[in-house]
Amino acid sequence: MPENRRSGRESLPGPVETETMSVRALDVEGAFEFTPRVFPDERGIFASQFQESAFTQAVGGPLFPVAQISHSRSKRGVVRGIHFTAAPPGAAKYVCCPRGRALDIVVDTRVGSPTFGRWDAVLLDPQDLRAVYFPVGVGHAFVALEDDTVMSYLLSASYVAENELAVSPLDPELALPIPEGRAPVMSARDWAAPTLAEARVRDVLPSYERCQEIQRALWR
Repeated sequence: MPENRRSGRESLPGPVETETMSVRALDVEGAFEFTPRVFPDERGIFASQFQESAFTQAVGGPLFPVAQISHSRSKRGVVRGIHFTAAPPGAAKYVCCPRGRALDIVVDTRVGSPTFGRWDAVLLDPQDLRAVYFPVGVGHAFVALEDDTVMSYLLSASYVAENELAVSPLDPELALPIPEGRAPVMSARDWAAPTLAEARVRDVLPSYERCQEIQRALWR
């Protein structure tokens, strides 16, 4: 299995900078971190967490048609994931954290991807207002670092329970940065989820090639 992160960096796109947005390619192919410029004044702050020009320049196409907007609220210590959508139908995501603080984790679960098995992590909070783009087929997990952590998701496909799959966030081969010192709070499904290697043997992971086809179709 490839190294988890910070490897092969030279093969990934460089950062995109505009006057109001900074974009960084993550260590999972096709995933990006978006950091808007924040404008403070005596009233508070203003920022634009999504900007189409910066998104298109980084990703290569406009934001997908939004089929669903979802929110979750979690107490400190909650771990959700690693979740991904079967492909087909597949789903892309644009994720931010308007309240609290979360360590958002991108995991490449696409068999055949040049970064399969790698992961990267981004700190999301209402101060820096970063957002993360997940291409079709990429796994998503996060750790709530504070009580009342709210995560907001823009999704390219509506939620259908039977299409939603999971890999264990505690997979020792992945070694995700789950904070130590307290037992993670997880759903029964996530506790029972297979490791990445087990999921591959069971043939439940998405194909990179098929995910790319679905991704391109989002822009038609």
